Amino acid sequence: MDSNFYQATAHSATVFSSLDQDVSVDICIVGGGYTGLLSALELAERGYSVAVLEAQSVGWGASGRNGGQIATGYQPGMIETTRLVGIDDSAKLWAMSVEATGILKNRIADHEIKCDLKEGELYAATKNSHRDWLLREMAFCQDNFDFQGYEWISGADLPNYVGTTRYKAGLLDYQGGHLHPLNYALGLARAAAAAGVQIFEHSKALELVEGKKPVLKAAGGKITASSVILAGNAYMNGLNAGLDARIIPVSSYIIATEKLSADRARTILKTEACVSDTDFNLDYFRMSADHRLLYGGRDYAGRHLKRPEDVLRHHMLRTFPQLEDVRVEFAWGGKVAVTRHRLPDIGRIGQNIYYAHGFSGQGLPLSAIAGRILAEAVSGEMERLDVFSRIPHKPFPGGTALRVPLLSLAMKYYQLRDALG
Repeated sequence: MDSNFYQATAHSATVFSSLDQDVSVDICIVGGGYTGLLSALELAERGYSVAVLEAQSVGWGASGRNGGQIATGYQPGMIETTRLVGIDDSAKLWAMSVEATGILKNRIADHEIKCDLKEGELYAATKNSHRDWLLREMAFCQDNFDFQGYEWISGADLPNYVGTTRYKAGLLDYQGGHLHPLNYALGLARAAAAAGVQIFEHSKALELVEGKKPVLKAAGGKITASSVILAGNAYMNGLNAGLDARIIPVSSYIIATEKLSADRARTILKTEACVSDTDFNLDYFRMSADHRLLYGGRDYAGRHLKRPEDVLRHHMLRTFPQLEDVRVEFAWGGKVAVTRHRLPDIGRIGQNIYYAHGFSGQGLPLSAIAGRILAEAVSGEMERLDVFSRIPHKPFPGGTALRVPLLSLAMKYYQLRDALG
């Protein structure tokens, strides 16, 4: 089975032509996903002429395949983030993550994007040690960032939110939420095109020639620009070897069940919030607008699962054994770009090449602030880009050839740790 529920339920998409001539613009962006489209919108609103090169179609990559979940903060948590960057930059990063969810929701409202936006994300602790970690994270964010958007859900109260006995406790993020990711991407593309952005689909960037006026070459022509933004993330495919070495493309898979009755769906997820557990190799799930359970998981071992529906159905039944009689109707996968510290890698190469990648599973919300920061940087406002540039990113050991096998070995340890508690 290889069918994407999002593609099956997508609104009618605008079809953009391929690049078939030479074009000159102020800014050329590689990648027609969230980061590329949001950067394009921000720049067009500042008066720049912008072109977007997309190798497939808008939202084809992670932007049309992800779990659709919106969360505040960063993948490693804010205690670990502060250890890496210090409290001053940690506070700035936190503020930008809060701003990111605001930008996302404002874009949806301003451009009337119909993408089934719902409020709330619940972090569910799979073991007592994770419960304690969530408590520390909540207290840290409240004490250091004055964040009041969390609510603690005790183990005794958790059945009021999720119909399972698997979890020890939970942390509800009221600023989080979830949406239909592909319809969000398609809405952004329509908004960008309306703002004057030229979008070229099925126009893979084959070569980047750096210089005072960088040139991006594709099969049908080339684009000359004053600045370039690389926003292909896990799908950049060798356009810049140095950036490739700083991320690892991790497989993520999702299944969607058959439609449940509204009453039965409410016994599984009793609020509109989505859920993500606290294991390193985490499970995440939410209810779609038509009452299907969408259940996902991430695989850091570099494997391509031939039947992800079987693996994820096993995970789903571990959480919800009462769904034994429910059929899986959709199963699909994609790539998520992960950095060594699981923090986004946003920066500049030379004077006029900008990039954003490695969102490590947080690309849906954080792409919104990345687009704004990149637009600021192109305009000469470097302060917020510099905050991300100070994150101590390093290439994965072994380079692009050995990074997946080495991470696969490391994952044996994390899987054993998750299993043993």
